[in-house]
Amino acid sequence: MKTGAQLVAEAKTKIQELTVQQLAALLQSSQARIIDVREPAEFAAGHIPGSVNMPRGVLEMQLPQHPAVAQQKDAVLALTELAAEPLYLICRSGARSALAAESLQRMGFRDIYSIAGGIQAWADSGLPVRQ
Repeated sequence: MKTGAQLVAEAKTKIQELTVQQLAALLQSSQARIIDVREPAEFAAGHIPGSVNMPRGVLEMQLPQHPAVAQQKDAVLALTELAAEPLYLICRSGARSALAAESLQRMGFRDIYSIAGGIQAWADSGLPVRQ
């Protein structure tokens, strides 16, 4: 048996993480695709401007509905196009986004990042949050 914390710690050894400061710097120079994997009520309470909400529990099934590829009729083509650019996953603290990043890697995504510390670290750093 593993605890949830052990599962997250194991996932973090297999994924790439960025700090909120690194993500903020990326947002200044480009249009990063951020997926917030928290529940809709959490997202509504405050999120990074421009992020898309896809809760972790349905993330793998909702990816073809991401606004960047939703017009595609072929789900595999849609996922391939979405995987062509880096994806940044964020949650409340960095645990769910780490598990989600590991899951997306198993689906074939390679340029995927979990944001360490999550929206808590983002807000604590004084970075913009939209409600």
